[in-house]
This record gives sequence, C-alpha cells and structure tokens, in this order.
Amino acid sequence: MNAEFFAAVEDIEKEKGIPREYMYEKIQQALLAAFRRDNPDYGDNVEVIVDEAKKRMELVVHKTVVEEVADPTLEIDVDSAKKYSKKAGPGEELTIPVETKKFGRIAAQAAKQVIIQGIREHERGMVYNEFTNKEHEMLTGEVSRFDPRFGSYTIRISSNSEYTEALLAAGEQIRGEALTEGDRVKVYVLEVRRTPRGVSVLVSRTHPGLVRRLFELEVPEIHDGEVIIKSIAREAGSRTKISVYAEDPDIDPVGACVGQRGGRVASIVNELRGEKIDIIKYSDDPAAYVASALSPAEVLRVEPMEDERSYRVIVPENQLSLAIGREGQNARLAAKLTGFRIDIKPDGSY
Repeated sequence: MNAEFFAAVEDIEKEKGIPREYMYEKIQQALLAAFRRDNPDYGDNVEVIVDEAKKRMELVVHKTVVEEVADPTLEIDVDSAKKYSKKAGPGEELTIPVETKKFGRIAAQAAKQVIIQGIREHERGMVYNEFTNKEHEMLTGEVSRFDPRFGSYTIRISSNSEYTEALLAAGEQIRGEALTEGDRVKVYVLEVRRTPRGVSVLVSRTHPGLVRRLFELEVPEIHDGEVIIKSIAREAGSRTKISVYAEDPDIDPVGACVGQRGGRVASIVNELRGEKIDIIKYSDDPAAYVASALSPAEVLRVEPMEDERSYRVIVPENQLSLAIGREGQNARLAAKLTGFRIDIKPDGSY
C-alpha cells in the first residue's frame, strides 16, 4: 500500500464525493476479510493499520511472546520473536506485519469485491439522500429507453451532481404522448425507494403536482407567494382546471398566470403536449366559485341545494353541452376543483 494507493483514494473522494475515511474503513474490512478467509483460526488479534501521513497501510497480527507455543494464531516463541525485536521476551506483545502477497487469489478477489461493494453502497446512499429530498418536486430528465413489455420509459434524471434512472410507468404517462430516446421532459417525483438492486425512483407526467410545479416555474408571482394556487383538477392529456387567488387586490391572479399574450400558460401547455388549461379565479363565495369553475361556459345563476355541499347551476340552453363538456369532463373537473357536487340545468327547465 504505497503513495499511489493513497492518491487513488483521494481521487475517488474528489470525483465521487466519497470520504477518504469511509474508503479506508471499507478497505480495512476487505483486507481483514481476505486474511480470515485463508486463515479462519485468527480472531480479533488481526488489525489493519492506516498511516495516511506516511502513506502506508499494513495488515498486522498481535501475538504474545511465550517459551512454548500452544496457539500459533495468538502466540510466538522467543526465537521467532527476536526476528522482529531483538529484545523480545516472554510476556511481551509483538505486532507482526503480514505480507499481502501471502493472500491467495480468491482472498484477494474477495477483498476487491468488498471494496467495490463499499463504493457502490456509498454511492447508492448519496443518490438516495439526494433524490429523497426531491420527492414531490419537478425534475428535468432525458428519455433513455422504452420497455415495450410494460409500456414504461426509463428517464435519466439529475439533481445537483447526482444522476440516476427513474421509472415512468405506463399509468403515469400522458395519454397519447409518444416519447423517443433523447427527448427531454419534466417529471414529477412520486417516490424514492431503497431496493436490493439500488435506488428506485418513480416519476409521473400525469400527477396534478406537475402542473403546480410548472406554474411555480413559469409564474414569478406564484413562486414569490403573491399568487396562491388553491386547487388543481386534472385529466392528464386532455384538460386541467386550476384555481388561483391573490390577497393583494391590485394583482390579477388569472392574468399573472396567463402572462403577456398568453406566453406563460403557453409554455406550460407546450410542456404538457397541448393539454388544455382553464385558469379560474378562486372565490370564498361558493356560488361565484362554482360559476367560474364551469368556464368556458356561461352561467346564469347558481342555487344552493338542500345538501350544503351541492349546487344547481342554471345555464343558457345553448351552453348546456359546453357546461357539461365532452363525456361530462367540464362538469366533472369543476366539481373536483371546487369540492362541490354540481347539478347543471338549462334555463327554463327548472
């Protein structure tokens, strides 16, 4: 174990961020494991000494000097002891270096595997810690491959200096979206797990949280807290409704989200591959909130029903289909956005 070895450990620390102390500990464990593999009778009297100042690492065995040896793994006779110390006498403790070349090929390979495993474990730990902090956040990734068996994509994502592969399962993909290798997409981190094979990161393109993070990215007023997102209802790949609110009466929350000439919301729509987005102004008045949520349909009036969580909405007859939406989507999203049950009726029928 010479200066080149210590220099290599320093390089690993710089390149991979793995502390030298951690590497020395794993290497010590590896050398002990290798020695004990070929010398199973030895116990705790074997030690690996690391001297970084002198750039030296050695494996030693501690033995007691005796007149007559009963256990050669723990004791050494006087004549043999004098080879290491001329003044050695019975009862003294000797530290005897072990030449690493005495390790067998299998033992050396075992040591190598322990070292490699130590590096992998530390790297996995660093990846896990980094991406655990990114749960429920948005990251940009690159599509690396597609698995036709399960219809899933592998997305290579990064955070600071750490990289890992994430799984975009079929159920978390935007309907109709076809990704190709090399595409860069934004994904929402659902969960980070430890597995026997390493770190598993699950991501989504359908989660409402992705829309929230996109608005936080594109709209400075949301990022700064001047405009607040109150609720999001989404049917990914088709339509999203988002309600926003501003305490400052001088701030138009809807206008801030739309942006000049629609530039801000257009960027989000592009990222979501053309998904329609209705931006609704939140109101503490349930009737006004329900009326806005049914946008783009025109609403004549909103009437509370006996159930305080239900409202009847009256719309012009020619607006009925627009208010309900294709396959009931507009009404369904409005109900989900507001948290109220909505019964839509044409004017004159009730």
